[in-house]
Amino acid sequence: MTYNKKSIEDINPQGKRVLVRCDFNVPQDENGNITSEKRIVASLPTIKYLLSKGARVILCSHLGRPKGEINPKYSLKPVAECLSKHLGIGVKMAEDVIGSSAKAIAGSLKDGEAMLLENVRFHKEEEKNDPEFARELASLAELYVNDAFGAAHRAHASTAGVAAYLPAVCGYLIQKEISIMGEALNNPKRPFVAILGGAKVSDKLGVINNLLEKVDALIIGGGMAYTFVKAQGGKIGNSLCEEDKLDYARDMIKKAADKGVKLLISSDAVVADKFSADAEKKVTDVGEIPDGWMGLDIGPETVSTFTEAVRGAGTVVWNGPMGVFEFERFAEGTKAIAAAIAESDAISIIGGGDSASAVKKLGFEGRITHISTGGGASLEFLEGLELPGIACLEDK
Repeated sequence: MTYNKKSIEDINPQGKRVLVRCDFNVPQDENGNITSEKRIVASLPTIKYLLSKGARVILCSHLGRPKGEINPKYSLKPVAECLSKHLGIGVKMAEDVIGSSAKAIAGSLKDGEAMLLENVRFHKEEEKNDPEFARELASLAELYVNDAFGAAHRAHASTAGVAAYLPAVCGYLIQKEISIMGEALNNPKRPFVAILGGAKVSDKLGVINNLLEKVDALIIGGGMAYTFVKAQGGKIGNSLCEEDKLDYARDMIKKAADKGVKLLISSDAVVADKFSADAEKKVTDVGEIPDGWMGLDIGPETVSTFTEAVRGAGTVVWNGPMGVFEFERFAEGTKAIAAAIAESDAISIIGGGDSASAVKKLGFEGRITHISTGGGASLEFLEGLELPGIACLEDK
């Protein structure tokens, strides 16, 4: 997918009410205190730009999964307080989404003022992309800006539906995602190396297929590697394996060979006698894992092969950990890959989710070109799928 979408710099928001879909789905503790403001901070450039141009900004987002019911636990009130602090202005909080409170505050906004609607998922119509709900939401404003990349793969009322009723453009966050990831996929600096990990092959079927059309080397680690190993006749003990994906794995091995893509699969593994943080562990050949043992991380030989491939890359895309990263003793492979990417001269893109957490936890964040703000959305982007929350925006 190549996107060339209008952004907030292509519109004149002066004096207009602008509905901005952000991703304020922030983590909170049991007392409702926000434990990471990262997503709120990421939305500030777009909001500040609109305010500086005299827009009347109406912010909206989902938070958690309230399943279409009003639940104070999922209220966006703490987000409004956090935004007020960062923006240095009082962000007015509506008590509802399309009700009398939202309409009254939206109607009374002056140029350079901002408000926040209550959680859009308090309405079941949001996730159903109900046209009537989308029309009501759109009626609050005169322009629509989508800046929620993390929700762009979902066709919901606030991420896609409202674009049917308002001129629609993207904010800085989405603009950055589609330009950096789009450039990497469509015009990469070569060699282009993609690293895929995580538990299941089934989560990455389309991604593997699409990347084999584009990359010079594809690295497969994590739990999904064992399906590939077994497909080639290896003994994998009790390691994770998707029996119904063995033929698919063989097809992909053949496709890589036909395309001249270097396919690197784990050659050795750190195996454990049980799935536990304190399991007994040893290193074995990946195709010779004894019965009763399971691979929980890539082994030293694999680390060296994979890091060597990263070292020579022009562009690296990474999605999914190399092992059971949450167990400290089985996190070495993931750490080594993160370090190799951070140290390389390549354009580096981390596709959200666990890989992003790993990079941040290890303190390599500042040395990565781009860390995607959306796990599911970045996967679908890498898969070449059209993202409804971006497809609905106006083309340049």
